[in-house]
Amino acid sequence: MNTAPVPDEEPQWLNDEEQRVWRSYVHATTLLEDHLDRQLQRDVGMPHVYYGLLVALADAPRRRLRMTELAMKAKITRSRLSHAIARLERSDWVRREDCLDDKRGQFAVLTDQGLQTLRGAAPGHVRAVRNAVFDRLTPEQQKSLGEIMQIVAEGLQPNEAGADLPWLR
Repeated sequence: MNTAPVPDEEPQWLNDEEQRVWRSYVHATTLLEDHLDRQLQRDVGMPHVYYGLLVALADAPRRRLRMTELAMKAKITRSRLSHAIARLERSDWVRREDCLDDKRGQFAVLTDQGLQTLRGAAPGHVRAVRNAVFDRLTPEQQKSLGEIMQIVAEGLQPNEAGADLPWLR
């Protein structure tokens, strides 16, 4: 559904209830991201975004993705990804490989040490997610949250309709 604003048209402002819901969502997601980031920094010394990069690489065939594809999956700029990969390389969790097909392209590859680090970080991360989200919701609320987030994600990715969100299927 395309709801792009028409120029010179007054926006449809949020009513009081929509404003309450929106602000609750923004506040909760900010707190959740901070909670997960602090947990991962404390337990394994990496920010949440880096954990997401390691997960994406672990899920990829041969634990490798082109840098451009990884940036798209992580929804970060190539510059920010390059900085993150450099830091992950210093920890020996990721290495870069040149693309043989395209001399300008590079792959990010999850190393064995990176996979081991990810496996070590996962239990604490899952506990933090469970404690912050799932333990607070009834099964019905969990189902509703999943359905709502799938609708939002599909609306923001109309050409791929959740293609990079396999856990929603």
